[in-house]
Parts: sequence; structure tokens; C-alpha cells
Amino acid sequence: MSTATAITRPGEVLADLLPASRVRDIALVAGGAVLTGLAAQIAVPVPGSPVPVTGQTFAALLVGTALGARRGFLSLALYALAGVAGVPWFAGGASGAAAPSFGYILGMLLASTVVGALARRGADRSVLRTAAAMLLGEALIYAVGVPYLALATGMSANAAIAAGLTPFLVGDALKAALADAA
Repeated sequence: MSTATAITRPGEVLADLLPASRVRDIALVAGGAVLTGLAAQIAVPVPGSPVPVTGQTFAALLVGTALGARRGFLSLALYALAGVAGVPWFAGGASGAAAPSFGYILGMLLASTVVGALARRGADRSVLRTAAAMLLGEALIYAVGVPYLALATGMSANAAIAAGLTPFLVGDALKAALADAA
């Protein structure tokens, strides 16, 4: 069961347990972006795919769940904008929006927001509901990332699914389970 179960009230997420202030929110947003950037450095190439396995997905889901929709969105937006501006914290120290995997980053922004909204509504209060929210978040990441991959590389839809979805399913299920346990 999620640690948030016993200690937060309905309508709260884990971050709401800290005393409220602008400084808190800024620190949490920046911390979520940095966590995502650090997690991106855990990158394992996948043969036949321009998309590596990274810790970003785990971070995006965790940030959304812990910070809620607004702060989760802002964290992932800061991460994406800083990376586009040249901060080398995308997978493997990359930056910029030209990478074929940039669509996954946009999907993570959406997933963090949706998972955060669900957490605020109590989706992080039980293992089953948290797992469902995490799986929805994963699906959103792929719903944006795979079509972007196809467009960026000129791959067919089937080739993009084979290169940008299928090899990652087992690993992402494990990352969702880890985020559920956190």
C-alpha cells in the first residue's frame, strides 16, 4: 500500500504534508524536474530502437503522484523546457527537441499531470488504484511518444510500435510497480 494512504487526507497529495508556501512549491517543482533529469541519466540502449530504457518514466509518475497535477505539470514542463534550452539532462545527457524520443517527454508531462490529478482524488490510497493510475500514465506516455517517434523518424505505425513500445512493456510495468511502492 502506498505510504500516502495513512498520512494524507482526501484531496491531498504527499507534498501537501509540508507547510504551504510559494518557496515550498518552487522547491518541489524544481526538485521534481531535477529528479526527472537525474533519472534520465539511467539510460540503457535498446537494440533496434532510437529510444533507450530510462528512469524518466518512473520519475514522471512519482512526481505526479507525490506533487499533484499542477506541481507535477510544472515540474515536467520545467524539465522539458530546460532540456530544449540546452540543459543536458535528457536521456544520456542529450538536450533539444530534435530527438525522436522527445515525444515521450511530452507524454510524461501529460502523464504526470493526469496521475497527479488522480492522486489528489485518492488514486494513491491503495495498491490497486495506484497501479491503475500508473498504468494509465504509462499508456499516456506511449500515446504521445510512439506517434511522435513515427513522425520524427518516418517509421510506419507498426515499426514505431515495434521500436518504441513493445520492447519497453516489461520494464515499464516494473517501473510502475516501483512507483506504486514508493
